[in-house]
Amino acid sequence: MAIIDVIVPQLSESISEATLLEWKKKVGEAVTQDETLIEVETDKVVLEVPAPASGVIVEIAEGDGSTVVAEQLLAKIDTEATVGVAAAPAAEAAPAAAAAPVAAESKTVSGVASPAASKILSEKGISAGDVAGSGRDGRVTKADAVSASAPAKSVAAPAAPLSVSLDGRPEQRVPMTRLRARVAERLLQSQSENAILTTFNEVNMKAVMDLRNKYKEKFEKEHGIKLGFMSFFVKAAVAALKKYPILNASVDGKDIVYHGYFDIGIAVGSPRGLVVPILRNADQMSIADIEKKIAEFGAKARDGKLTLDELTGGTFSISNGGTFGSMLSTPIINPPQAAILGIHATKERAVVENGQIVIRPINFFAMSYDHRIIDGREAVLGLVAMKEALEDPQRLLLEL
Repeated sequence: MAIIDVIVPQLSESISEATLLEWKKKVGEAVTQDETLIEVETDKVVLEVPAPASGVIVEIAEGDGSTVVAEQLLAKIDTEATVGVAAAPAAEAAPAAAAAPVAAESKTVSGVASPAASKILSEKGISAGDVAGSGRDGRVTKADAVSASAPAKSVAAPAAPLSVSLDGRPEQRVPMTRLRARVAERLLQSQSENAILTTFNEVNMKAVMDLRNKYKEKFEKEHGIKLGFMSFFVKAAVAALKKYPILNASVDGKDIVYHGYFDIGIAVGSPRGLVVPILRNADQMSIADIEKKIAEFGAKARDGKLTLDELTGGTFSISNGGTFGSMLSTPIINPPQAAILGIHATKERAVVENGQIVIRPINFFAMSYDHRIIDGREAVLGLVAMKEALEDPQRLLLEL
């Protein structure tokens, strides 16, 4: 046999452990090199574990839902085996006489099962290494496999609900994913460690909407991406952060860290929870660059393909609850950042202009900030700067 180990990939320095989701292969099944065997969920991203070589899986060391660490053994692949005899040891083909010296040394072979036993264990989701074999040299026999039960360390997959019914009132208990649990932890940390205050303003979106309607078809034809509103929000936010650098700062102990770059986090919903990928150097990006990157982030979030690098860092965040119809909210700061902008649904509202009541598309903006380092003056003026940039988009071009 030529055995190759499948191990947990390297994790970020800030991540100590991960959770196995669902094995896509069973013991005894053939795999091809680079084929995804299982996904590993951390508190930030989901990583794919590919097969390091082609062959047949002869052992699965950790089951679905197990907690693992970097470089931990997950499975073993026999690169010389064929389907049906993958788990059979090479010693079985040797003459009985050749096996005698081994027996004399009382050598025990653990984690090896006969083909029939492998099939049964695979159906049960049990690793051969977790079964005490009664066969020669500790080999797991068919009878051993039939009587084997799952070890205590094996747990149900995170997504598997536990359903109960109490007098016709059904309930389901589903464990949090590692990502959602981490988000919950950070939100509580933010509320307990930051002096969060929120300031509001209303933004007349007519100028931006007129500009978008005028150029959206030409924009899509030229750049291959639809012209949305998020790129305008990002540009307006960057313009305000340049005027009021404290909004782009972060807290490190008793120090204020002023960042000379603008990495904007864009909150994106995913099937596993909220993620915040980062637009690096957003001040250097064009409207088209921003739209393309946001579309890419959305697709990756849906497919669980965001990388650790794409989720690390950030100096300011934007959360757009308006895509779901939210009218108003108070966003929670993403530590160690000091501020976050909340955007909501644009609705036609009655407003007063020059003494007349008119109908305008209005969006309510909310900016939450850490009052420990940001005074109300900078927060309010920063939000006003965003408002003015959006109500007169030419300001963004002229950097006014």
